[in-house]
Amino acid sequence: MFRSRVWCFLSPVTLVFASLVCAAQPAADSLRQDIEIAKQRVYPAIVNIAVIMRMYNGGRAIRAPAGGSGVVVSQDGYVLTNYHVAGHTTRITCTLPNGESLDAKVVLHDALTDLSVLKLDTSRREPGAQPVPFAHLGESEAMRVGDYVLAMGNPLTLSSSITLGIISNTHRVFTDFSGTEMQDQTLDEGETTGSMTRWIQHDALILPGNSGGPLVNLKGEVIGINELGGNGFGFAIPSDIAATVLKQAITKKPFLRGWLGFAALPASKLGRKDGALVSAVLAGSPAEKSGLKAGDILLSIDGTPITARFFEELPLLYQRVAELRPGSAVPISYLRDGAVHQSNVVPTVMEESIGRQEEYRDLGVTIEEITGPMALERRYPNRDGVVITGVRPGYPMEAAQPTLAEGDVIFKVDSESVKGLEGFQHAVVAHSGSDLVIAFRRNREMMLTVVKPKPEISQDEGIELPKAWLGLKTQVVTAEVGKALGLSKPRGFRVTRVYPWSKAAAAGIRPGDILLSVEKQPLTASRLQDEKELEQAIENLIVGQKAEIAALRDNKTVTFTVQMEAAPVQVSAAKKAVQKEFEFSVRDLVPIDIDDRDLASDQKGALVIDVTQGGWASVAGLHVDDIVLAVDHRPTPDVSALEKAMRDIVTRKPRTISIFVLRSNRTHFVFAEPDWDQSPDK
Repeated sequence: MFRSRVWCFLSPVTLVFASLVCAAQPAADSLRQDIEIAKQRVYPAIVNIAVIMRMYNGGRAIRAPAGGSGVVVSQDGYVLTNYHVAGHTTRITCTLPNGESLDAKVVLHDALTDLSVLKLDTSRREPGAQPVPFAHLGESEAMRVGDYVLAMGNPLTLSSSITLGIISNTHRVFTDFSGTEMQDQTLDEGETTGSMTRWIQHDALILPGNSGGPLVNLKGEVIGINELGGNGFGFAIPSDIAATVLKQAITKKPFLRGWLGFAALPASKLGRKDGALVSAVLAGSPAEKSGLKAGDILLSIDGTPITARFFEELPLLYQRVAELRPGSAVPISYLRDGAVHQSNVVPTVMEESIGRQEEYRDLGVTIEEITGPMALERRYPNRDGVVITGVRPGYPMEAAQPTLAEGDVIFKVDSESVKGLEGFQHAVVAHSGSDLVIAFRRNREMMLTVVKPKPEISQDEGIELPKAWLGLKTQVVTAEVGKALGLSKPRGFRVTRVYPWSKAAAAGIRPGDILLSVEKQPLTASRLQDEKELEQAIENLIVGQKAEIAALRDNKTVTFTVQMEAAPVQVSAAKKAVQKEFEFSVRDLVPIDIDDRDLASDQKGALVIDVTQGGWASVAGLHVDDIVLAVDHRPTPDVSALEKAMRDIVTRKPRTISIFVLRSNRTHFVFAEPDWDQSPDK
């Protein structure tokens, strides 16, 4: 889950075996009993979480299935898991160890602690069903190094697994290699976590899929939420932090943390046993406005003394700042040049560093709102506008002159100023002209560009008169082929395939025949570059004309009378359509498809010719070369029927759409489950 850590594949059996062999039998029996008690209290409450992730890359939204673990922690179905499991998702399904699956909705996301709180939807449970099992949170601060713990979850999507280990550190923080700077952990979408967390380090095996699952003591209490692992160690978010996040979710109170805008280091390098060294102060932050500067020794906040001798104590400082009430002035004291100074600071609300993103499919662009921390870090003049996070090749935003690019800040559309995502949406909807005039900022430049809408793809109906066609495939009889066949004069065309439904087949032409002439005109082809000679000779004839074709069969010359027929619909001329909501393309079947794919002569359907990676069709499992036979039990004999069926689905917005396909030589169902609320056609 984390880029900065490597998962370690160790056997949990090794850990259990070692602990049992090294202990006396009574102690082993006691441990086994404790494990059984803990299992009974927590195991039924773990959940296998299946999600559809929604990510952004290359100017478009990409969806992909993913999974993790969680644990039910209240009788009314609240679930704790990791933010990197449940964040950026469009659908969440939780499966209990007994096999029961329930949908879940997000109640609270907290990227800063990498925690999410979900709520199970129990409205569809069978009448009289037993209450959903739940586990209790314990006190993580009560745990000691050497205590046994159990990691429960769904590693590698193997549901309901348990491993055993011991706690090796109760207050783990991560620093750089030289131990001079505390490091946050970066989640997949760019958020950071860890500034306020002291992880529980343990050696109970966890693997990808364990993320969000409970770390359990032998009393059967959840004392942590497993988050990451590697090199034989696992790291869990303490239950004391999880309890705070859970309380906020259950009480539905706004989660408002205080923020001052400074960074700190331990003061021990300066020979001090109290205070914290201020290492950075953000421009425009409350800390800067209070007079605090890098190099100061922060002594107290709101009357509470600050002690940060070690990196392990810095999260407590940041927790103290987060507890401050935004908007209310609090006193601080700090040491500068040997003198103690007093000041007041007014905390603001801590915002997420990463803003919400949206895709505008028709424009081919993804945009992100500008947060306060982002504006400060990037030195934007204000928070107006939206920042481009990706431009899709071949779409209007990329085709604009000058072109738009990732990192550009759009602050005006036509004459309307853009205020966040909602402002951009309003400006695009209000636009009435054919071209969008966009004002954007690139570094310190203020630029203008014109975005032209993407033209609709039109079908080329074609007005060319039908040409005569001979229903077979051939190869030129070269000198080498002729020698292999024992021919004295290598020339002509050897038949390699005869379409069984063609006039050529009806006339009796067979594979292996060597065509020598058409309407008494010799075929002289003997080189590969002569391969068009037969095609040109046939096209000079008229559809419906009966032509005499001479051939060599078994060293004897035979003559066939073949009625010329119109060339069947070619692939290039077949009707095509793009289903943009589900992101796949289809075309009508043509006669050549029937024969080349060995299909029944009356086979109907729409042939899938493209499935965009990360779209709903891709997530559902639709494949290129599938032939769509029906959608939601509605037959789709051709592209027009499929288009009509999909328009009806987009209007109805059903929860699940069944797509019945012919895949190779067997039929198959795929099921699309789009999240209509998060897939607007903007």
